[in-house]
Amino acid sequence: MVWAGLALAVTAQHASGAEAKASPDGTEADAAIIVTASPLGDPQANTLDQPLIDKSRPQALSDLLGRYAPGVSVSDMQGSLLSMDVHYHGFTSSPVLGTAQGLSVWMDGVRLNQPFGDGVNWDLIPTGAISSIGLVSGAAPQFGRNALGGAIQVKLRDGRSDGGVVGDVSAGSFGQRKAQLQAGGVLDNGMDWFAYGDAMRETGWRQDSGSRVWHGYGRIGWQSGESKLGLALHGADSRFNGNGLQEFRLLDRDYRSVYTKPDMNHNRGWMAMLNGQSPLGDHAQIRGNLFWRKATSHTNGADVNEGALGQSLYQPNAAERAALAAAGYSGFPLSGETATNTAFPKWRCIANVLINDEPNEKCNGLLNRSSTSQEEWGGNLELTYAPAHGLLRQVTLGGSAQSNRAQFAQTSQFGYLLPDRSVAVVEGAGAHADGTQTSENAFDARVDLHSRTRVLGLYALANLQLARPLSLDLAARWDYSKVRNRDRITPGGGTGSLDSNPSYARLNPSAALNWQAGAGALVTLGWSQASRAPSAIELGCSDPESPCRLPNALAGDPPLAQVVAQRMEAKFALQRPNWALSASAFRTDSRDDILFVTASATGYGYFRNFGQTRRQGIEISGSASLDPLRLNASYTLLDATYRSGESVGGSGNSSNNGPAAGFDGSIIVQSGDRIPLLPRHLLKAGLGWQITHRLALDLDATASSGVYARGNENNRHRADGTYYLGAGKTEAYVVTNLTLTYQPFPRATLTLGIRNLLDTRYATGAQLGATAFDANGQFVARPFAGPVIDGERPLLHSTFLAPAAPRAFTLGLRMRM
Repeated sequence: MVWAGLALAVTAQHASGAEAKASPDGTEADAAIIVTASPLGDPQANTLDQPLIDKSRPQALSDLLGRYAPGVSVSDMQGSLLSMDVHYHGFTSSPVLGTAQGLSVWMDGVRLNQPFGDGVNWDLIPTGAISSIGLVSGAAPQFGRNALGGAIQVKLRDGRSDGGVVGDVSAGSFGQRKAQLQAGGVLDNGMDWFAYGDAMRETGWRQDSGSRVWHGYGRIGWQSGESKLGLALHGADSRFNGNGLQEFRLLDRDYRSVYTKPDMNHNRGWMAMLNGQSPLGDHAQIRGNLFWRKATSHTNGADVNEGALGQSLYQPNAAERAALAAAGYSGFPLSGETATNTAFPKWRCIANVLINDEPNEKCNGLLNRSSTSQEEWGGNLELTYAPAHGLLRQVTLGGSAQSNRAQFAQTSQFGYLLPDRSVAVVEGAGAHADGTQTSENAFDARVDLHSRTRVLGLYALANLQLARPLSLDLAARWDYSKVRNRDRITPGGGTGSLDSNPSYARLNPSAALNWQAGAGALVTLGWSQASRAPSAIELGCSDPESPCRLPNALAGDPPLAQVVAQRMEAKFALQRPNWALSASAFRTDSRDDILFVTASATGYGYFRNFGQTRRQGIEISGSASLDPLRLNASYTLLDATYRSGESVGGSGNSSNNGPAAGFDGSIIVQSGDRIPLLPRHLLKAGLGWQITHRLALDLDATASSGVYARGNENNRHRADGTYYLGAGKTEAYVVTNLTLTYQPFPRATLTLGIRNLLDTRYATGAQLGATAFDANGQFVARPFAGPVIDGERPLLHSTFLAPAAPRAFTLGLRMRM
């Protein structure tokens, strides 16, 4: 019914953002499988353009991709549009440390994946200054590390293409206010200039979910003939509360509620880029860049301490009461405190922190703080030769070199939950999770890791004209990376130490055969391979002898192998003056994938290489221009499965092998089980209607099937209504958006945007886990009296959802002066 309803509505992405672009030879610009795309070149495939960006006013690049780009889905696991996970054909790019990163993101020839963890801070990218965006599908070796599922290319604006002064102000639901200003032009001496700035703040639709962000970007350029030189500077600052997942019963009770708070993120970024190109004779060109960038990130997040959920947290004993009295506390109960008369206990937590005994078992809250500083510098250089005749039509030789350094520090402080779901921290000898507690389950969550990485890459691209209708594209890239990790807490190497010096090298090739079947018709067959080296956070938690909890700690680092992905793809595209159609079938097999593996029933584990995964499917897209209407749609069928068996953590999964229901245990992933968070069906469609020369209406909608929750990797979780609640997956949904634009005069545009037009309640992701609250939001320790096994009691587990925002209005005015 969901799919039929959407098809009849014929609504989806804005046509100007997804229309096929005709290339000089009459084929679709994104028709071929892109093998010869250069990291230094402009976006070539599936372009989302500047008018779409200006009209839709996205909060971040991830928001824009999830709404319009074919084959792209998003998971709002952190609870902020500024920081979503982006999935493309089953591979992910995320700002969250520890996420397996399978996409490479480039902006004006600079790779944006951060040195520590390979994540991408979407909130630091100046979305309003973007000129165009391209998606390169499939393993794309020329884009270097992490391009297992493809690459995202971003081109920023400049003074030659975006001259004049443009101001834009908007206001909307949930206290959102945004202003942006850009100016640019060309001088008589061949110089051009461009400046851009924006600022946004909002209170947010969920409780305590405010955010504010600003971006600044400036560029000066020079051009003489085909020779170009440009210097650009970029800075950004983002503060947002990513309140994350919420237990489904509490969402039903209050859709705006949060599980715990605060969850503050503060990101800053700076970048300098020098780009240049020049012809070398009639048939050759050289181009390159130099860059420097720095990013810092600080988090302050409150969490439930699951280690306390099965403990007795209420009446303090005699020793604890004595410690409280000695420290000057009063008002604590002398007897009789129980779960019945105390909804949010605190006194045993305070006492155990004071005496450094068992705060890890008696404190139901944790405040996790982290600080990350990353700095990278390097350059890229490539030479392109395009002879006028002969078999070889174009060849490109390129190289890149980068060096970076990163520092990551993390602490966890014990505290207790308050009725508003915040955590009050406690000071004392046992305040921090540093492993010094006398409890047998004490853990050390401290991290102080310094790392340096050096990377060298060499690549070659070639296009051969085998016959008039037949051409062959070839590409290959060799990457070498050397990592030097130093542990400032436990130096020296061995179990428990993060010291390591791993190095990785690999050559990845690709090829595509293109057949021009007729006027505007193109058939392409492609094969490609790409790889990624393990990230520092994966290396830092890969020792079976010293397992860690994520994301609260890292531990020793035996070497992990690189992940290698091989892709086969066939594509057909047909371009006509007023319509275009394309269809593709693809399969990507990855080996030595990295997965978090359970080590025991305690929730501890480690990263390891485990075998194979497969992401295969079909994608169909089309567009038509029937003046005054523009239509387009895309459909992706994705079969993303594990192809090897493995034991993984499954404490919240009803099918785990724990000693009894409600206890921690592992689950067995089998070949054919579907990978969580990746929808099997994804449909996007769109309608644009130019009602008059001043008034236009655009509808866009996305329909997605449900996804399995993290923790349900074996797809076998079933709620029993007692120990396990929730389905362990999300429901299918359709979300529709409307944009109405009116031009009272040529230089002014008024825009009314309505996101989630029908006010649909839906979730973009889910996770299984123990819950600390009952259906009324009251804290509950020891939810079950028994059975008692090895001193432990069963816990109540539930499904946590990533809720999407309700209906929101935005009114904006854009002026060109």
